[in-house]
Amino acid sequence: MMELQQFADTSALNNDFANRLVSILQQGIEQRGAAYLVVSGGKTPQALFNTLSQVDLAWDKVTVLLADDRWLDDNQQDSNERLVKATLLQQKAQAATFVSLYAQGASAFEGVAEILPRVSGLPQFDAVILGMGEDGHTASLFPCSAQISAGLALDAPAVLAVEPKTAPYQRMSLSLPRLLNSRHLFLHLVGSNKLAVLNKAMAEQDALAMPIRAFLHHPVAHVTVMYSEN
Repeated sequence: MMELQQFADTSALNNDFANRLVSILQQGIEQRGAAYLVVSGGKTPQALFNTLSQVDLAWDKVTVLLADDRWLDDNQQDSNERLVKATLLQQKAQAATFVSLYAQGASAFEGVAEILPRVSGLPQFDAVILGMGEDGHTASLFPCSAQISAGLALDAPAVLAVEPKTAPYQRMSLSLPRLLNSRHLFLHLVGSNKLAVLNKAMAEQDALAMPIRAFLHHPVAHVTVMYSEN
């Protein structure tokens, strides 16, 4: 099930989104003593991250991890971990715990054994924020990559290594079932081009062609789309 929330601009979207996330995380802290937030990299969430980093919250009880990351250490410009540390994990939010999807190793495929226990041992996520590429990929679940069927399988392990055919770098990505195991699932989109991709994704159900469909058409998952045109 998909619910579309439209906002006049990104400022309105980010303020509302930040308030929602703070409420969700606060509830997790109050009810279970801890909260778990999964975020995406890229340009779209940076303003949201900056807003979140300034809010009052028991951040020392919050664990943050990425839905996916490139197989790069955080000294590299294209590392999503580097981005999150420079934007979200600043100011008040720097007290949060961060779970990295990177380990020293020649390849992401060799690193799975080390990364898998980090993620498998975590409880249900409180909130997952996904992004979406114009090809319909989400996290690092790219259409037609050799690993896509494994990543979308409902019995997939929590993380998998991915080598996209249409994007640089090997990746470490959370799988469909691990991302679905969240109390609140969001899709964060900005721009009319992304709305067009969303409409295309909703029109058909072939998840191998557009992996975001596995989330949008899942019979139980509720996906809240946070969208502004500009």
